This record gives sequence, C-alpha cells and structure tokens, in this order.
Amino acid sequence: MKIAVFRALQLGDLLCIVPALRALDAAFPDARIALIGLPWAETLAKRYRRHLDGFMAFPGFPGMPERSPDLAALPAFFRAMELERFDLVLQMHGDGRLTNPLVAMMGAQATAGFYVPGRFCPDRERFLEWRAHEPEVLRYLRLVEALGVPAKGTHLEFPLGEEDWIEARRLRLPERGYAVVHPGSQLPSRRWPPGRFAAIADELAMDGLQVVLTGVASEAPVVEAVKRAMRQPALDLCGRTSLGGLAAVIARARLLVANDTGVSHIAAAVRTPSVIVACGSDAARWSPLDRELHRVLAHEVECRPCLHSECPVGHPCALGVSVRDVLNEVRSLSRAAA
Repeated sequence: MKIAVFRALQLGDLLCIVPALRALDAAFPDARIALIGLPWAETLAKRYRRHLDGFMAFPGFPGMPERSPDLAALPAFFRAMELERFDLVLQMHGDGRLTNPLVAMMGAQATAGFYVPGRFCPDRERFLEWRAHEPEVLRYLRLVEALGVPAKGTHLEFPLGEEDWIEARRLRLPERGYAVVHPGSQLPSRRWPPGRFAAIADELAMDGLQVVLTGVASEAPVVEAVKRAMRQPALDLCGRTSLGGLAAVIARARLLVANDTGVSHIAAAVRTPSVIVACGSDAARWSPLDRELHRVLAHEVECRPCLHSECPVGHPCALGVSVRDVLNEVRSLSRAAA
C-alpha cells in the first residue's frame, strides 16, 4: 500500500501532524508513507524515518501563499504523482477550498481530508467537515480515526541525533540552568514587542537563570532589539544554530519563552516547559495540548486570527499581554517544577 500526506506548510504545521503519521505507521507497518511538502521540509522528513518512507517536493500552486509557485515544475510534479500510483492521498493542508481540487489531480486511487460545507467535496465518505477552531493535532487524528486508524497518543515528537547534541555542546551553553527566549516569528503581526521580551529576560536572569536568545538569521534585528533593551547579559545564538541544534538547545533548557511559532511545538515535542504569547494566531487551534507544561497567553480581539503580515490597527492582541501576565505564568511553572 502507498499513502501520501499533503502538508506543504512550515515547521509548526508539520510537527502538529506527527501524531497522525505515527497512527498511520502503526496501522499500516508495511505501507510506504510519503510526505508531500515544501522543498525545505525534506531534511525535516528524514528525521521521521520511523514514520515516513519518502518525500516529494511540492512546487507551489497559484493562489497558495506558502511559496511563489514554480509553474514550469508543475507538469512534472503531477506526472510524478501519477507514476507513483498512490492508493491514498491525505489532504492535511487546510480546509480544502484550495487544496481539495489540487489533491484530486494527483492521480491517487482515493483521497481523504476536509471540506467546507457548500464547497467542493471529493468524497463524502472520506472527507470530514472542517471545524475552524479545532486543535490542530486532534483535527488530523480525527481524520485518520474516521478512516479506521486508531490514535497512538497525542504527543509530538522531534527526534534528536548525536550530531544535534554535538552542535549544542559546541555552542558553549551555560553550565547552570538557562532559559531560552525566542522573540522572532515569521510575520511581524505574530510578534510580542521586543521590549517586553527584554523585561522578561531580565527577570529570568535575576531569578538565577542564564538567558539564551535564539532565532533564525533573518530575525537578527528583532533579537538585537531585545539584547539592546536588556540590563542583564545574554548568550546570543541568533543565526548560529541548525534546526536540530536549536531543538537540542531547547531540550536542555529549563524554560522557553516565545511567540506562537515553530519553537513552541519543538518545546512540546521535547517536553521543555514554555510560556507562549499568541499574537494574532488562533490560540485554540495552535496551542500545545498540555496546558500545564505549556502556558499560552492570548488577549482576545475581534480580528483574531489575523490575516495581515503587519497589524494595521495598533497590534492590540500583542499589547494586551503584559510583562506581568507572562511573568506570572513563568513563576507558576517554576512552582510546579519545584
């Protein structure tokens, strides 16, 4: 049997389907299961060799915002999909308004996924009604369970190899306990103000935790703004880690404080306590399921979830979460761990 999972999205999005992949692998141990994703995700897919047997790069498609479509590559992509002769393609990419017609062109014997009532539904037996605020992890477990595949837990996974631990050791992390502060996010509308991250970082330092600042290279201006606003010293690792190295850094940390972005799901996968500020995102959909280990703060506004890269109305969802709010959750986590 050959199964493909279509999920051409970013890091956190992919981590949220790992429980569904685990369930599929357990139910069909002899099947070939492939991920269809954005080209960057090929290296991530290799971490999940336990659940995935292959990867196919998706060249994008008109109307899909995740990447500019490579129109010249589309015919070859669809030919390759037809040659694969998948028994089943699972649409795990959104509510289906854009992706169901796309998946229908992949030449599989059957498809399954989600649909919005009143919009195109390829198969009434295998496609489920989309629930807007359903937790993302549970959404895709609901899909595979509807196909007769029992869940094998809701926990996330992020496999770490020896090379990841070696990289983390080379970064000369603090010997005593440290906290990771990750102030960046792909979209500015999803970022809590740098000055507030700096205030939290200073409080963590005064509590005896050394502060480690992280981010990808493109987030260097945000990390630098936090560092300039801090009164206490911090180790700046922005742009200095691979994805695996960053995950190893988070795995060794006492705490992560971050925006609602991919590192939130890494912390959930490696079971590092976290305090997450959800600016603009749908917190009910994207929050880690363990709300004791992972605390999510979201100031409710009518315009959530945000559809803008830059907030056009003064960023009330971010400004509505105070330093005191975040510090209270940090203190609560510390008491729970004591």
